[in-house]
Amino acid sequence: MLSILGGSGRFCDGLSRRRFLQIGSLGFGGLALPDILRAQAEAGTGSSHTGIIMVLLPGGPPHLDMYDLKPDAPVEIRGEFQPIKTNVPGIEICELMPRLAGMMDKLVPIRSLVGARNDHNCHICVTGWESHPAQFTSPDIPGYPPGGWPSIGSVLSKLYGPAAPGVPASVDLRPVYYDARFATSVDPGQPGYLGAAHAGFQVKAVDRQNIVLNGISLERLGDRRALLASFDRFRRQAEVSAAMSGVDAFTEQAFSVLTSPRLAKALDLSREDPRLRARYGVRLDHKPAHGDGDSMLDQFLIARRVIEAGARCVTLVFSRFPFGRFSQGDYNWDWHKDNFGECRATLPALDQGIAALVEDLESRGMLDDISVVVWGEFGRTPKINSNAGRDHWPTVAGALLAGGGM
Repeated sequence: MLSILGGSGRFCDGLSRRRFLQIGSLGFGGLALPDILRAQAEAGTGSSHTGIIMVLLPGGPPHLDMYDLKPDAPVEIRGEFQPIKTNVPGIEICELMPRLAGMMDKLVPIRSLVGARNDHNCHICVTGWESHPAQFTSPDIPGYPPGGWPSIGSVLSKLYGPAAPGVPASVDLRPVYYDARFATSVDPGQPGYLGAAHAGFQVKAVDRQNIVLNGISLERLGDRRALLASFDRFRRQAEVSAAMSGVDAFTEQAFSVLTSPRLAKALDLSREDPRLRARYGVRLDHKPAHGDGDSMLDQFLIARRVIEAGARCVTLVFSRFPFGRFSQGDYNWDWHKDNFGECRATLPALDQGIAALVEDLESRGMLDDISVVVWGEFGRTPKINSNAGRDHWPTVAGALLAGGGM
């Protein structure tokens, strides 16, 4: 059995959290990896490398305070921020996002996204469909097929497969939740009727996405070289194990997915140029603190590294640290109160992460092939409530796009 483990975490309510991913007997999402590879081979999938990096902002980001400010509106609507000019005449965005303002020629802000529901669920973002079975805090919405709708990553896995051996087609960087019920509402790897063979590969590590194998703790990963060494040790053990005898080519390929140095290297940020890490705001020695706005910036750099390694779709969830439910003292984008304080604590980090990602993709010649999509499940009310927040507003939402030939 291969275990990818994280240390336990403790919340303000005393609950502990254990972060882990276990793959036993080559099982993956209820189906063996050899079966995944066999299905892909029978489908004759291609190998061209186009892909998607999806940045989810669960809770409903306030696009009125991001891309569509109303400085001339009444005080109860316009908010506390001023728009600033971008490098594209006629487009202005929030003063808290100066990096994005300086590269607006590479971006497409969407200010009038319609079709959302008043449903705290990113299902419509990750699948394109609003109907789904009942989920935590989200009712049954009829119209879905047996098995449910597949995520975009699962569709890409089915149609194209991975672009390189040893790297899953769909990779899910979503942080682990202490409340598993909440996880169903933000599941970018759901395979739906395509079956578990096409589920997103869940990295499942919260604290700076440290991956741990064979008993190495998060604390011991202060030396990032332990990451690759752990993969190497498992690979050597697998090669000499009797369990490897008699397996077919698909099983051997499945082992390569689990033990390939491509994925291990992509997840090891110590291999990245320190100057580039600094542009992303990534500090290897930084320990996330409750309420940090920049503790999850490494997800953007990991997303680029994993997509470059051969994934078709990489999905990350960005918020202040740690991501979770406000009722449990964690963070997302559901800002019913102190909307502007939350913006000040969060938008500068989002600005840095998206700008660094887009610039990085362009410098590597990848921007025309990789689409970047940034959005949440609905928008926020134009009118500011009595708690200085904005409430749910499914009528109009926003999004930010880049790459993909746009």
